Amino acid sequence: MAALIKSGQSSLPRALQRLMQILRVLIRHKCLGALRGKKHWPQPKEVRETFEELGLIFLKFGQVLALRHDMLPEDYIAELELLHDELPGLGIDAVRARVEEELGAPMATLFSAFGDTPLAAATIAQVHEATTIDGRHVAVKVQRPGLEAVIATDIAVLNFLVVLAEKFVPRLRAFELSLAVSEFEISLERETDFSREARSIVLIRTALADDADVWIPDVLAEYSSRAVLTMEYSNGERVDLYARRQPEAMPRTITTLVRIMLRTIFELGLFHADPHPGNVFVMPDGRLSLLDFGMTGELDESMRDSLILLLEAVVKRDARAAKEAYLEMTTASDKVNRARLLLDIKAVLYEINRCDLAEVSIGAAFDSLLRAGSRNGVHNPSEFFLLSRAFVILESMIRQLDPHHNYMQSFRTEITRLIKLQFSLARMEEKTIKMGRDTERFLGAAPADMRRVLRRFASGQLGHLQLPALEALGGRISRNLERLNAAIAVAALIIGGAMLVSGPLAAWHSTLGEFMIGGGVIGAVVIYIGAMRRDRGRR
Repeated sequence: MAALIKSGQSSLPRALQRLMQILRVLIRHKCLGALRGKKHWPQPKEVRETFEELGLIFLKFGQVLALRHDMLPEDYIAELELLHDELPGLGIDAVRARVEEELGAPMATLFSAFGDTPLAAATIAQVHEATTIDGRHVAVKVQRPGLEAVIATDIAVLNFLVVLAEKFVPRLRAFELSLAVSEFEISLERETDFSREARSIVLIRTALADDADVWIPDVLAEYSSRAVLTMEYSNGERVDLYARRQPEAMPRTITTLVRIMLRTIFELGLFHADPHPGNVFVMPDGRLSLLDFGMTGELDESMRDSLILLLEAVVKRDARAAKEAYLEMTTASDKVNRARLLLDIKAVLYEINRCDLAEVSIGAAFDSLLRAGSRNGVHNPSEFFLLSRAFVILESMIRQLDPHHNYMQSFRTEITRLIKLQFSLARMEEKTIKMGRDTERFLGAAPADMRRVLRRFASGQLGHLQLPALEALGGRISRNLERLNAAIAVAALIIGGAMLVSGPLAAWHSTLGEFMIGGGVIGAVVIYIGAMRRDRGRR
């Protein structure tokens, strides 16, 4: 079973040996000269070759850095994007031993057939075609043995090198490299936990079950573990090869790709972050099949709501609204230069508006926004870079499939549908109920909180009072009370109207009840929109 990745698990002798090996590679490729300043940076090609020579972890870290347009010049980004993680396959004996160890049974009792040659081999795992003992055609993803030790050692060494670099070049601290390594370690832990990938597949398969144009392979849980993942076999054809044979089918295929991406982002909050042609297949019946969910991004509900507001603000060219929506999605701090951020966002929107709408790149626009945030003290969560990466890869694939397709038309159509869904009656009812519950919890906790404050005040242990914080608290209390009163009135209208409609009374009672329900729904919408506007204006 794959162990959790902890850099502290690495032994000191092994880490020192690996450190000396890494230093020799860095010296040979003239990378240590970068500590003397930007003039001594190595050539981009030398940097790429360094990552490739250093192996799995550094190769993966180079791929992560390729997303950070806010950190590296474009020529380095372009070179790092050439990094690939294809490796020679493991011997079949090692694969069989790994499968038997993970699943706790001999291969003969699990599979009636198991391909000796892998379908694909990468740094983390390789995939084999197989048939289960009960006759199901499957693809088995097997993790390479010994990964946990390699990862633990290289992460420990990587942390040491970052500390060393920041000590000799203090200006590197502005890039928060230590935080980048920490997030990278977490992403590796997720990528090497196949049980997490299995859950992602099940969630996305369930969310897209009503889409007749999509097929997601099911997971065979009894044949899976943290290091082995068994799925239904996809007998489709790579989408780029399919496009060469049937170019007339591409408009529908591209529309489906855009719909899948936006639905999983905004409705599920879990999206495929690596939608390149090798992971997108077309089934014999024309349905699209997505494969390899090892790299996925997650956005919570509040981030998704803010992302919709951000996209709406970009379309409307409202830089101030775009700034507020963007900051709602991040961890804002006192270091954020909001005035300069607003100017940079205006510049981004200006560049977007100069282009023809059909030529606008969502990935490039989002990437420009992230760079503007990083320049002005905003810490962008790793999910943002995954989202930017996903859009860039998707747009590149669309241009490859059909250079003349109006990708933005498909995007606009789906975004319009999502915005309508966002403000549907069912969604508004859900928001209103949630707001009522939050208010109820707040009012329930308020007396106890007030008693604690008064006791501390009486004992002289209240601490340092900050007037802005107290004013903000008072404002929140006042706003919540206003919303509670309005929500009670709305609920009364809806409940009273429902009683009149459902009761065995005169016809005019039913009409009055319908008016009351309609008034209650409109009131809920007004409360929600007003609350959002006040909150955005306050921030």
